[in-house]
Amino acid sequence: MAEPRTNVSSLDPVWQRICEEAQQAIRDEPLIGGFVHASLLHHPSLERALAYRFALKLSSNDMSEQILREIAEEAHGSDPEIVQAARADLTAVFERDPACHRYLQPILYFKGYQALQAYRIGHWLWTRGRFDLSYFVQTRVSEVFGVDIHPAATVGRGVMIDHAHSIVIGETAIVGNNVSMLHSVTLGGTGKEDGDRHPKIEDGVMIGAGAKVLGNITVGHCSRIAAGSVVLRDVPACSTVAGVPAKVVGTAGCDQPSIAMDQVVQD
Repeated sequence: MAEPRTNVSSLDPVWQRICEEAQQAIRDEPLIGGFVHASLLHHPSLERALAYRFALKLSSNDMSEQILREIAEEAHGSDPEIVQAARADLTAVFERDPACHRYLQPILYFKGYQALQAYRIGHWLWTRGRFDLSYFVQTRVSEVFGVDIHPAATVGRGVMIDHAHSIVIGETAIVGNNVSMLHSVTLGGTGKEDGDRHPKIEDGVMIGAGAKVLGNITVGHCSRIAAGSVVLRDVPACSTVAGVPAKVVGTAGCDQPSIAMDQVVQD
């Protein structure tokens, strides 16, 4: 059993590192051996481990773990972008979250990462016209993780959702690549209007805790939204906005605010 896993993982340095971390975690704390083996070491690849975690977390009396696992494996096999995005998201969390010291942590413990990967399965279902099943995934993600991302929303790769509690991303929202957001962020509409009604977040944006971005507006690339802000108008690229309603208060302060994660607004 060990030799095939070594050969496969050697072609995938991310998965190889996760397996090494998993083995070390068991040595450090033998009581979690069963949990870590079932979640990681029993699987030949990252995508199979993610499918297992997806099914385990979202299964209920309404939908069995086996069915959900088959759905996830079908999605991963059909669209390689899902697993590529999962790897980019994993690296983003490891590099940006000071509480993340090992690659295995987001897969096992961080609900922001797990919710985002589950959303990606729901989005895959949505793009194939399997709307009711995608709504089921959305509902279970909301119930289990406290994260509500509409399956029609578009989310890029390299995204970190830190803590993730009470995240809401609406149906026509677009989130670019390398975006970071903290808990209680809302990308919502402004009323009962139909059609394209949610924010467009460009690449490299950092959104602070509790920020509300409302309406069909654009947040320009590499900008920062301060915690607790209510954003109702377009945000220029490479700027910082703060307040209720939010106003431009300066530049972004660095080239990549979503990576720097500097949330201090200078006077």
